[in-house]
Amino acid sequence: MQLQLSIIIPAYNEEGNIKRINESINKNLKNINYEVIYVNDGSVDKTEIELNKLYKLDKKHVKVITFSRNFGKDAAIYAGLEQSCGKYSAIIDADMQQDPKYLISMYNFLEKNNEYDQVAMTIKRRKNISFFKIIGGTLFYKVINLLSKTEFKQNASDFRMFRQNVKEAILSLKEVNRFSKGITSWIGFNTKYMEYDVHSRYSGKTKFNFKKSFDYAIDGITDYSDIPLKIASFVGIVFSIAGFIFLIYAIIKSIIIGNIYNKFMILISTVLLIGGIQLICIGIIGKYLYKSFIETKKRPIYIVKKKQV
Repeated sequence: MQLQLSIIIPAYNEEGNIKRINESINKNLKNINYEVIYVNDGSVDKTEIELNKLYKLDKKHVKVITFSRNFGKDAAIYAGLEQSCGKYSAIIDADMQQDPKYLISMYNFLEKNNEYDQVAMTIKRRKNISFFKIIGGTLFYKVINLLSKTEFKQNASDFRMFRQNVKEAILSLKEVNRFSKGITSWIGFNTKYMEYDVHSRYSGKTKFNFKKSFDYAIDGITDYSDIPLKIASFVGIVFSIAGFIFLIYAIIKSIIIGNIYNKFMILISTVLLIGGIQLICIGIIGKYLYKSFIETKKRPIYIVKKKQV
C-alpha cells in the first residue's frame, strides 16, 4: 500500500508531550497509511528515551532522527523532509498547541483539490498569550512585508501539508541560515490557507522567549530583504550632511559667542551622534556579512547522532 502521509515533528525538550501527540495522531489518522518522523533536536531532557520507547512499540509508523546537538527547528524540518516518503508531507509541533485533528482536514482538501499544492494553517485564536506577543507578531508581519519582496501571510505558521513538488523545492534550498516561514513563502505554489485555534501547551515551557523571538524576527528580515542595508546607507549620508552643516554652524556661533565650554559640548555631542549612527550601520552590515560568512563555510545543515528508521 502506498504511503500517503509523512508527518515531521521537530522536538526539543518535549519529554512530556511525545506520548500525547503520538496517541492523538494514531487516533485521528487511523484510516490513513502514514509515518511519523520525530527529529530530536539535541534535547537535554528525556525526549530521546521517550522516542526510543515509541520506536520500539511501533516501528511501522515511527521513525526517529537524533541530532548530535541543537541545530534549531528549521534544520529539524529539513532533516525530516529528507527522510519522508509519503505522497504528502506535513509539519507539526510536538507541544500539542497545533492539534493533530487538523491533519485529516488538510489531507482531505489536497486529495479533492489537485490545483492546490499545499495547505498552510493560519492562527485564528490563541490561548494564554500575552499582549506583547500579539503586538510583536503583528508588528513583525507588517515590517517584513514592508521591507521584503516576498509576501508573508499574516499569522501563517509552519503547521502545513504539501505535495512532493513543494517538498522537493524546499529541499533544493541548501542554505544553512534557514527561515522556514520565508522559504515556504518564497518558493510560491498554490496555497490554501485554513484557520486553526492554538491550544495551550500540554507540558513543559515554550522555547521561544522574547530574545529568541526577536532574533528569529531579525533573521527573517535580513534573510529576505536588502532594505536594511539601503536604509543604513541613506541614514549615513543624511546624518553626515546634517552633522557637517551643524558643525559649521556651531563653530561660527562659538567664535561669535566665545564660550569654550559650548565649543567642547558641541564637539562631544556631534561625535557621539555620528558615532552612534555609524555603529548602527556597521551592525546592520555586519549581520549580512556574518550570514555570508557562515554560508561560504558550507557546513552541513545538521549532524545526525542516531537514526532509527
